[in-house]
Amino acid sequence: MGKEGVKVAAVNVKEIIKDLNRAYADEWLAHYSYLYMARTVTGPGYEDMGEFLEEIAKDEAEHAEELANRIQELGGLPLTLFSEIERNCNAPYPKPPKSTSDYKGMIKTVTDAEAGAIDVYNKIADKTKGRDHVTYQLACHILAEEVAHEEKFEDLLG
Repeated sequence: MGKEGVKVAAVNVKEIIKDLNRAYADEWLAHYSYLYMARTVTGPGYEDMGEFLEEIAKDEAEHAEELANRIQELGGLPLTLFSEIERNCNAPYPKPPKSTSDYKGMIKTVTDAEAGAIDVYNKIADKTKGRDHVTYQLACHILAEEVAHEEKFEDLLG
């Protein structure tokens, strides 16, 4: 990050990079879990569930990319190894249900992961509000999408 960018970001940049890397790890774990379920789902209407999960998985990969860009803008590097991703996440891997036709289990996996993401981005937004406007805006943007994801999957439960 440039000198003026550091000056106007009245936050501990190393701490923010760590927070963003943890969120980055969460996004990759969610992406993989959702994509795995999208590719393996079976049962009645599996095509719809698969498309739905794949759409959300793509959003999670986009979030990871946005976070990686911000981490680099702040002078850091995103996590490089999968083992680092597993060790540095905020929440454990959102493990898919054993049955590939357990739609309720898949929905629970996703809604639990999205609820965790909402908490993470809310905390990052609180920490950066009025202090690091760029990171704040990114956190709010991703937070809004995570809220929408949670709502979509909750609606499936009826």
